[in-house]
Amino acid sequence: MAAARSKKSKVVSYTKWGYIFLIPFFLVYLAFQIIPLFSTIYNSFFENYQSGLTQIGPNFVGIDNYISLIQTGDLIKYTGNTMVLWIAGFIPQILISLLLGVWFADNSCKVKAEGFFKTVIYMPNLIMASAFAMLFFTIFSDIGPVNQMLKSMGVIKEAYTFLNYTGSTVALVGSMNFLMWFGNTTILLMAGIMGIDTSLFEAASVDGATSGQTFVNITMPLLKPIFVYVLLTSLVGGIQMFDIPQILTNGDGSPDRTTMTLIMFLNKHLYSKNYGMAGALSVMLFVVTTILSVIIYRVTVKPDEY
Repeated sequence: MAAARSKKSKVVSYTKWGYIFLIPFFLVYLAFQIIPLFSTIYNSFFENYQSGLTQIGPNFVGIDNYISLIQTGDLIKYTGNTMVLWIAGFIPQILISLLLGVWFADNSCKVKAEGFFKTVIYMPNLIMASAFAMLFFTIFSDIGPVNQMLKSMGVIKEAYTFLNYTGSTVALVGSMNFLMWFGNTTILLMAGIMGIDTSLFEAASVDGATSGQTFVNITMPLLKPIFVYVLLTSLVGGIQMFDIPQILTNGDGSPDRTTMTLIMFLNKHLYSKNYGMAGALSVMLFVVTTILSVIIYRVTVKPDEY
């Protein structure tokens, strides 16, 4: 009996160290997440901005900042812009990543130099978005190599200004997001596919199932948890899109603010020191992200899978 009590006391004494080691995490989370969150919500109810050298506020205005954002239509417009830019990069990203994931995970393909290809695919994810944006800005400028090549081929006579047209600008932003993140998505999907029991694929092959039928009826249903995770994290990252369109369009969201994202709009309020509107926009951004994430989760996951 005494030995059992001694063993129990040792377990308790060891357990407390787990909580002690968790304290730094909770302190950092409190300092950099919880306190700023409530501070942002608090500031969103105040008129607080700088007009020239004069500081206006802080004056309590209730929900006037939220009403102003909705009435001007800026929130809806920039939410639409952000979603278009995200979709332009995510659709090719998920399609190519699925193809590569299945290819690398299939032992029958026997891909040579597989490690090399995985490294090359993942490398763009290590490059800073600002460097990517500057690279594309140079390549597709009026005197860049793309325009020079098109001129030499006789396709165009004068330089085509890509950033003056909505379609080409959206295509450039989408292409950069695709190139930066498809490697990371490929690794995640490939890990999910490799976690599927190979006996299921062998049984399907014995039953005469084609590769397409195997993918639709076995791979995708069992890959759903990873797929939903990729979709939700990509959505959250897409809503927070800032650096690429900011650098590519010099912060203007050109042409005609059609590539202005929500975070770029928030940055303009912070730059002008309109902290009340910036706080309101941050809260609404949090709400929009939550609503979209819940909708996607509800649509992609069946009730019996909760």
